[in-house]
Amino acid sequence: MSAVNIVVVGGGAGGLPLVTLLGRKLGKKNIANVTLVDKSHSHVWKPRFHEVATGAIDADLDALDYRAHARLNHYQFVPGELTGVNPTQKTITLAPLLDNEGNEVLPERNLPYDYLVVAIGSQCNDFNTPGVKENAFFLDSRQQAERFRERFINACMQANYQHKPLSIAIVGAGATGVELAAEIHHAVSMLKLYGHESLDRKHLTVHLIEAAPRILPGLTERVSKAAHLRLEKLGVKVHINTMVEKAEPGRFLVKDAPAIEADLLVWAAGVKAPAVLGEIEGVELNRVNQIVVEPTLQAKGQPHLFVIGDSAACTLPGMERPIPPRAQSSQQMAHHLAKQLRAHITKRANFQPFQYRDHGSLVSLSQYSSVGMLMGNLKGGNFFVEGWLARMMYISLYRLHQATLYGWPRTLMLLVAGRFNRLVRPRLKLH
Repeated sequence: MSAVNIVVVGGGAGGLPLVTLLGRKLGKKNIANVTLVDKSHSHVWKPRFHEVATGAIDADLDALDYRAHARLNHYQFVPGELTGVNPTQKTITLAPLLDNEGNEVLPERNLPYDYLVVAIGSQCNDFNTPGVKENAFFLDSRQQAERFRERFINACMQANYQHKPLSIAIVGAGATGVELAAEIHHAVSMLKLYGHESLDRKHLTVHLIEAAPRILPGLTERVSKAAHLRLEKLGVKVHINTMVEKAEPGRFLVKDAPAIEADLLVWAAGVKAPAVLGEIEGVELNRVNQIVVEPTLQAKGQPHLFVIGDSAACTLPGMERPIPPRAQSSQQMAHHLAKQLRAHITKRANFQPFQYRDHGSLVSLSQYSSVGMLMGNLKGGNFFVEGWLARMMYISLYRLHQATLYGWPRTLMLLVAGRFNRLVRPRLKLH
């Protein structure tokens, strides 16, 4: 009997752990041909993009190379961007692969599958606000984060040379916006150690703009208040109940208030799934373009098409809203689907429904602090954490992600290597 073809599109917080687990269990034994498709050649954990954007981490050192990882974990990697899915013929179409100069490296290709998993994540939703795409930075990809970092470092250099203040405006006070605001303050304080004597946090203004009545609207009010107080203590100017109507060069125009001017504009508000999902025939989409899935994570009416992570609109029995688009959701879906595919292919077992466990949320305020709410079997069901304890827990989430991909021995070696790097490398990526 020929091996089953499992194709996973998207090597993020859900797709990469999935192919890792499937490769080790099915690919290694030639039970299945496991293929990962991604338009990038390497993986950087998306919750760390705000650190890439400020140079707090060097993405070149922190990135996982898909080809090297595929070889170690018994799956194949195919570079390419998804442009279409044909559920009837069970094929996907990939766009031509171009080099940096626009020359074609690989032509348009079709890949067959027996089981397809779509895990291409999400992106910021600009809600068609005029001028945002032309004038603001996004942090949806490593490339976008590094583009912002280059502009940010240059803006700091210019402000230091001209002895002038620096201002940055961020729209969206979810986790990304809040973490970026704190990380910018930390980066400016570090740059003072590397020749920026005239620029410090006293000359920095960070505007954090949120349309909702409070920041971190998806988390509890206690977490929101704690983060709000810490941001203001850092010097961040928090604007709540503030609706942005338009972006122009150097400023956001807001409803019923003066324009907010800044040297750099960032849009980190809203979530929507990529437009390509709307091109898939026979699937149901919600208002933010996510594919509606059954509790088994199968797209409605498509038994061979699975969707996990931010691309999935998964409302489980007893839940009023879909599972939130978070890294922990993607990882839990990946582990569940890996077990289900393995059982179905080897034992012909039926697919079992996914069970989501909310372990809480943590928000990093750079090196200054972290805040969050943890869920568990404690009295009251959850508890609030902040400060050093929350910071350690936040860091541990990334280490757990690495352990899934590398195993604990390699993860510990990476931790030690990172400590040695700090002895010889600057605290920020400066170029």
